[in-house]
Amino acid sequence: MSDETTTQSTESATGDNVAFAERYKDVLGKVNETLDKVDWSQAGRIGKVVGIFAAVIVAQIMIKGILDTINLLPVVPGLLELLGVVVVGQWSWKNLTTSDKRNALVARIQTLRKEYLG
Repeated sequence: MSDETTTQSTESATGDNVAFAERYKDVLGKVNETLDKVDWSQAGRIGKVVGIFAAVIVAQIMIKGILDTINLLPVVPGLLELLGVVVVGQWSWKNLTTSDKRNALVARIQTLRKEYLG
């Protein structure tokens, strides 16, 4: 009885291998047909887009790490805030102290708006 069981299991395994090989050939044939239909001239553009996204993600991670490191230093965040206040004060003094300077600033903003927004 063990000889019959062994023979049947061997035949069954061989039949499964043949069926698998046929299914594998069919699936591989369908995959090849599909890949032949693909326009590979567009692959370069897709690769560039993926590369740009990857570079942006890496840059954002690096910038976050740098900013987190700066925030860990006790004096630097306060100095950067002070620097921001000084720069805004200087710009305001330069561009907003007289009505002529304010009018010139409004004219520059309108010119830039027309140039970029149409």
